[in-house]
Amino acid sequence: MNKYLTEFIGTFFLVFTIGCTVLGHAAEPPLAIGAVLMVMVYAGGHISGAHYNPAVTLAVFLRGRCAAGDVVPYWVAQIIGATLAAFAAKYLFHPGLAGPLPSVPAALLAEFLFTFALCYVVLNVATAKSTAGNSYYGLAIGFTVLAGAFAVGPISGGAFNPAVAVGVSVMGMAPWSILWVYLLANFAGAAAAAGVFKLNNPADA
Repeated sequence: MNKYLTEFIGTFFLVFTIGCTVLGHAAEPPLAIGAVLMVMVYAGGHISGAHYNPAVTLAVFLRGRCAAGDVVPYWVAQIIGATLAAFAAKYLFHPGLAGPLPSVPAALLAEFLFTFALCYVVLNVATAKSTAGNSYYGLAIGFTVLAGAFAVGPISGGAFNPAVAVGVSVMGMAPWSILWVYLLANFAGAAAAAGVFKLNNPADA
């Protein structure tokens, strides 16, 4: 099940970033899309192989590196992840949204999802036993923030970090009245990422 959960998460954030950057008219969508794919491959490669693509799963199966019993579950996880991501992106960028915090529920969702993504990547590339000694963790972490800023920055401001939220409030870049949005969403995303990491890596105490 941990492999299928990993495929779901990676495909979700790939499609979610595509949807947000395109629907949100980001300046350079391909940069964010490539970035999020890269970091999710780093984060999930040691668990599922990080396909995030039914065609890749088929190719890996035909190559002999994916068990026959995993092909359909991989596809199901990928399609479910893509479908839910599409609904989430449409919700965040429905017509009429404008301004730094156009919708508190949308900002909560945006901050939660990409704080989850950030913490999920950090835990997998910088703390997991099977990725110990790697030389890419800084790049993976930085690109997760880059992808998030492109994807949902217009919705929430793209903090993904309670300290950043406090800092931008002090600087007057965001009103103090919305600080709770960042604190709630960021800490909830971090807790969810920790839970998923423990579920996917039961032997990595």
